[in-house]
Amino acid sequence: MNTSDNRPQQNRTSVAGCVAAAVVGVFGFLPIVNWVPGGRQVGWYSPVASQWMTGTLIAVGIGAVSAILGRRWQPSVTPWRSLARLASLHPARTGVLLGSIACLLYSLVALKVFSGVPLHLDEISQVVQARIFATGRLYLESGNTPEFRSLLHVLDGEGKWYAQFPPGGPLMLVPGVLLGVSWLSGPVMGALSVALFWGVVRRLVSSPQVALGAAILFALTPFVVFMSGSHMNHVAALLWVLVAAYAVARLSEKEDRQVLWALLLGFALGMLAATRPVDAVAFALPAGVWMLWRARVGANRVAELLVSGVGVALPVGALLLYNQETTGSAFLFAYEKLWGSEHGLGFHQPPWGEAHTPARGLELISLYFLRLQTYLFETPVPSLLFVAAALLVVRLRSAVERMWLASAALLLVLYFLYWHDGFYLGPRFVYLLTPFCVLLVARGLGEMGEVIASSDVRRGVWGTVAASAVMAAGLNVPERTGQYRAGLSIMRQDPVAVAQAAGVTNSLVLVRESWGAQLVARLWALGVSRGATEGLYRTVDACALDESISALERDGTRGLAAEGVLRGLAADSARLVSSPWSPDGSERALPGRAYGATCQSRITEDRIGFTIFAPLLVRDWGTNVFARDLHARDSVLFASHPQRPVFLLRSASAEPGAPLVLIPVSRDSAQASWAK
Repeated sequence: MNTSDNRPQQNRTSVAGCVAAAVVGVFGFLPIVNWVPGGRQVGWYSPVASQWMTGTLIAVGIGAVSAILGRRWQPSVTPWRSLARLASLHPARTGVLLGSIACLLYSLVALKVFSGVPLHLDEISQVVQARIFATGRLYLESGNTPEFRSLLHVLDGEGKWYAQFPPGGPLMLVPGVLLGVSWLSGPVMGALSVALFWGVVRRLVSSPQVALGAAILFALTPFVVFMSGSHMNHVAALLWVLVAAYAVARLSEKEDRQVLWALLLGFALGMLAATRPVDAVAFALPAGVWMLWRARVGANRVAELLVSGVGVALPVGALLLYNQETTGSAFLFAYEKLWGSEHGLGFHQPPWGEAHTPARGLELISLYFLRLQTYLFETPVPSLLFVAAALLVVRLRSAVERMWLASAALLLVLYFLYWHDGFYLGPRFVYLLTPFCVLLVARGLGEMGEVIASSDVRRGVWGTVAASAVMAAGLNVPERTGQYRAGLSIMRQDPVAVAQAAGVTNSLVLVRESWGAQLVARLWALGVSRGATEGLYRTVDACALDESISALERDGTRGLAAEGVLRGLAADSARLVSSPWSPDGSERALPGRAYGATCQSRITEDRIGFTIFAPLLVRDWGTNVFARDLHARDSVLFASHPQRPVFLLRSASAEPGAPLVLIPVSRDSAQASWAK
């Protein structure tokens, strides 16, 4: 009897599933990041783990009560079955409906939570590139003074001005940019992803109820909802992953015109490579192995393999041509040209920060799992608990599921080798694992009856899941929404609207940034590399850096020669502290160093109020010209715009969220001040 009862579970459990569940359990629940000798310490683990425990106990308690009450009251599931059956009978209409509802939800997030503008520097630089593409060009001319509009992730040397990211992500933003609604790009791509996910799961899952539930869960997963309201290229990457998955699902069926699906599979993977090359490796390798395995059967499969290669070659060829036109080499990506070879994968000294070692790679993977516990579903029960449980009981039968498991493993290995901590709206480097996680959870819940014989236990599990969903929707998601809505307020301000409201037209508007931001822009103008600039800014007293930059500007010293002079200033880096005088805590100060009149003036300006120039790069300026205020170097702007009235734009105070103000500037007074 016992052997018979256990046989279904044994048959359903796979070695790969057990290994994957063990990895999720170890990295998802244990604070490995805190155990690495000499590594970082995340102080938030203990309180978050306590919240997981408390939330789980509450949810399980509610589940237990529901199991007891369920003995007397059996809720009807007939309406859900009828709805799922109707959806399966009209799959195309269901996909359109799910996508439309998702698009509306994601649009509300884009407008109400993220103010309809790019907030992260990655988003801004990609919208910048999309705006360049919208003009029909690959890059703009940088001119002789790019420092007045320079940006961290934008290359401005050799006469070319373009973003560091591969062109696939910005290209997907172009329609929204042309229509003046770039904020709608993410919601539309997210909605298409929902429709595609429905198209995939209804082919993978035999139960219509499970398939529809999985699609709805995916559409409402908080990680997906918030990311789809952004301008991040992860949204486009997920879309192409799901296009590829849909093509694989169709190739797995016995039908005509399989060659077209093979072409679509290759094209989707090629577009993924043109959007996020590292992610493309993780998803293309398993797909390529699968296509090779199929090709052993006969000539038709060989033709499909060759056609899929053509599909890959089209966008990848365009990517290589783009690199050739921008960086000068087909195989040199813009981010490598900007930051150097240290930007790539491997264990080495990165462009900034500490050296990337296997220990640090382990820390980052641990962080991604721990963060995913919260940001995936925002449930009081750790999100990956559902995933790990599903891996133990669900057998991955389809090609899509097996490839997703292999891709998940490869993705983690690749980001183990990558030095940067990708965190924005959640652990974004593992965002592409979301469809697989959702599918596992949905299948695990749907097939629970085949594993758990007791109806009381099944009701308890469903009650726990329902309680978790209600607490997520009623508590955690609103709290996260408020957090995102209140964040990055300085990036939401609209300087163009401020100028319009003040009636300022045909003017030169100087944008006052912090002293530290000005120093960085001036270093770039000297030809100091982005990586060297990061290092110098973090290891040199701000006043010493300002004085040395001024001397180099007067002498005309640039490039490597300027870097050599400036590196000598880092001898006291161990004694530096965050500036105790400026609101910009990134500025460094050497205790006991006397500041001259110029440096004291810059500190005073910081205390009065400053803003940031970057958001202006994604807005239409109208008749005004906006430029970063660089004090004496502004004389170049005065000369090139001799007839324009001049205004200074800054925050009204150093308080967070202070409004922007426009202050008239006298040309004569400014020039007299510079002369001193």
